[in-house]
Amino acid sequence: MMSIAGRSGALSLYSQATKHTVKSLVFPGAKDLVSAAGKGESLRLSTLVRAVTELRHVTRKLDIVTSSPGAVRLGHTDIKIPDFTDYRRSDVVDPNKSSQESGEARRTFSYLITGASTVVGIYAAKTVVSQFVSSMSASADVLALSKIEIKLGDIPEGKNMTFKWRGKPLFVRHRTEKEITAEEAVNIGELRDPQHDKDRVVNPKWVIVLGVCTHLGCVPIANAGDFGGYYCPCHGSHYDASGRIRKGPAPLNLEVPYYEFPDDDTVIVG
Repeated sequence: MMSIAGRSGALSLYSQATKHTVKSLVFPGAKDLVSAAGKGESLRLSTLVRAVTELRHVTRKLDIVTSSPGAVRLGHTDIKIPDFTDYRRSDVVDPNKSSQESGEARRTFSYLITGASTVVGIYAAKTVVSQFVSSMSASADVLALSKIEIKLGDIPEGKNMTFKWRGKPLFVRHRTEKEITAEEAVNIGELRDPQHDKDRVVNPKWVIVLGVCTHLGCVPIANAGDFGGYYCPCHGSHYDASGRIRKGPAPLNLEVPYYEFPDDDTVIVG
């Protein structure tokens, strides 16, 4: 770019030339024209010709000062064209070489960067999703409470024991042969929520149900009611020894959770 000193010098020369030319506009012929016009005198032909001649001469000088090539070059002799060679790729410095010939290396580099970025992005997304899913999984203490192991030898025949499982009461009933025979003989067509006894038990000797009334969630009383199974004192729902609703407002049978017998003396619920 033009330096401050170069600018100042060019402006000074241009100012001096302009002042000199403007001063020469007050030429003798012009003075005579102004004087004659002020006095109201008639203009002489010689005075008019002289004024026009001098005016043409002054105009020619002003044109030379303002538009000559020399004057233009005077203000731009110190302009330097920037050199960006250090910032250009070595394979595109040659002006006679087509950029398409050197594009293969650049395309390979672009593909490499794109592929690497994609792999990193996919791995990061996988990590985030895995951590998010893991955070929603049950903790170890919750998983430990999700199952309960019960020793069946501690429950006498004809009795019911209540356990706490997942915050709910769990009924485990050891049925007698008489109760088994009676429940299997029930006509399921007469039931509100039809289910055969064999569909509710894995081993006929054991009935395992949640101790939550299907009416409003009360806890029924075991070995009570009109059918010898369970009775809910809240609103008078009667269940049989298979946990099926037989009388009262409850709409469904007692829920049977998932359970399995690892051996004859143990049951795992959950």
